[in-house]
Amino acid sequence: MSILLNPKHYDGPTSDERTREVMRKTIEFFENKGKARLKEDDHERVWYADFLEFVKKERIFATMLTPAGYGAADSRWDTRRICGFAEILGFYGLPYWYTWQVSVLGLGPIWMSDNEALKQRTAQLLEEGGIFAFGLSERAHGADVYSTDMQLEPKGDGQYIARGEKYYIGNGNRAALVSTFGKLSDSGDYVFFAVDSQHERFKCIGNVVNSQSYVSNYALNDYPITDADILSRGRPAWDAALNTVNIGKYNLGWASIGISTHAFYEAINHAAHRHLYGQAVTDFPHVKQLFTDAYARLVAMKLVALRAADYMRSASPEDRRYLLYNPVVKMKVTTQGEDVVNHLWDVIAAKGFERDTYFEMAARDIRALPKLEGTIHVNIALIVKFMPNYFFNPEEFPEIPRRDDASNDDFLFNQGPTKGLGHIRFHDYEPVFMSFDLPNVVVFREQIAVFRELLEKATPGDGQANDIDFLLAVGQIFTLVVYAQLLLENARLYEIDPRLIDQIFDVFVRDFSRAALDLHGKPTSTPDQMAYCMQMLRKPVVDLERYAAVWNEHVYPQTDRYEMNP
Repeated sequence: MSILLNPKHYDGPTSDERTREVMRKTIEFFENKGKARLKEDDHERVWYADFLEFVKKERIFATMLTPAGYGAADSRWDTRRICGFAEILGFYGLPYWYTWQVSVLGLGPIWMSDNEALKQRTAQLLEEGGIFAFGLSERAHGADVYSTDMQLEPKGDGQYIARGEKYYIGNGNRAALVSTFGKLSDSGDYVFFAVDSQHERFKCIGNVVNSQSYVSNYALNDYPITDADILSRGRPAWDAALNTVNIGKYNLGWASIGISTHAFYEAINHAAHRHLYGQAVTDFPHVKQLFTDAYARLVAMKLVALRAADYMRSASPEDRRYLLYNPVVKMKVTTQGEDVVNHLWDVIAAKGFERDTYFEMAARDIRALPKLEGTIHVNIALIVKFMPNYFFNPEEFPEIPRRDDASNDDFLFNQGPTKGLGHIRFHDYEPVFMSFDLPNVVVFREQIAVFRELLEKATPGDGQANDIDFLLAVGQIFTLVVYAQLLLENARLYEIDPRLIDQIFDVFVRDFSRAALDLHGKPTSTPDQMAYCMQMLRKPVVDLERYAAVWNEHVYPQTDRYEMNP
């Protein structure tokens, strides 16, 4: 059984009947819509009112995005089923995922607040089919949220006036509530407050992208606010902004998994049934290699993202390891999605441009995910903060099980302060690598050992620590190590074929070597560091029997396994 999503034979989180119903009905909505209509709406940039009407009728967002205690008995914030739903939406089209994703973000500051009246109102708005928005970014400042220009001016007696603009805000045209980040004009303290996108003092300036997705620029023109609209202020408002990103931006990886999976099915179906020079395209050796690499990367993407979700669901004030694994998903899974689509595109070539293919959308949209308010350099700069403790200061933790149980993820809305990342500890990464006696896992383990020795004996100096270009190269290698660790932990839990695991590490060994060569070529790398980089350059162990088994038993059988209804 493949771990990949197949809507025709859905086998996702089945912890309860309501979850199965939500997933099944969502798949039915898109399959009944059909690929021709899906593509027509994409080309004409049609606002997805039909999808939102379906969401309202079936109470989808109300079930999936209302924490336990605020909605119906079957409502809860359950990261595992949120991941599964995000994967399905990405599978059918990024705009559908996007309106869901930005609702997740918009709800974060609300569910994290102490404003119980506004929480109850939000639960009711979800029941009514409302969507939400996260007013954080600004045109002038981008990801620099320290410098927000949105001002909330106190007028006395719990009254305020809001002034300013926000930019790149999804759902800003229709959101029932927009969680808006700004500063109090008198004290300079950060503040989150909720506004209504349909209020006369809320001006939706327009859609800043050429897409079905509505990514708005909006302005508040003396918008009246009362204490009843305030979500948080001071340090809690700042923490709510970052913790919301921790929860919501993780879903970027799941959109990438969904898009890549659909693109894989379409590409292999086309290639297997196309004949050139007297043979099927899938018989050409280079095509087999491209599909095998794409499949290996795609399986790894899903296993890593699932494992990161286990850590999110099990997090506590004493165990915040997910704060490393989360940006790894945001950065690495999304960029791996680009690699998957590139491999597939090299096979299907000009077919990937045709207007009636899903692939045409996939090739465009897969590029967006690593760049949606979580660019690679931002995430790697965060990731490297954890590197010293990861390699040199491990701690004992209880083993985290597979978490697909039907429970509410209480901690995610009670994470507390966002400081102290450099003090977070991790379990020893080496035992899981040692437990797999597979040729390419062994080679990869040797590459890790050399990298660790570089960090210990040719430690980056103060100048290099401030050289973002150098730091990004180091961070790419570290991220790959963490990625591989999560992959192995989940390969064990999901009982993945050892031959497929070794084929995945065939890819990882090559990726490690490329990253080491990149670090070697950096202007500030020292001779000692360059020598270590050369030791990291390794060739995967070639095993033609293993490779043939993976192709024949895992990759090629995906042919004709799924095709969207016309």
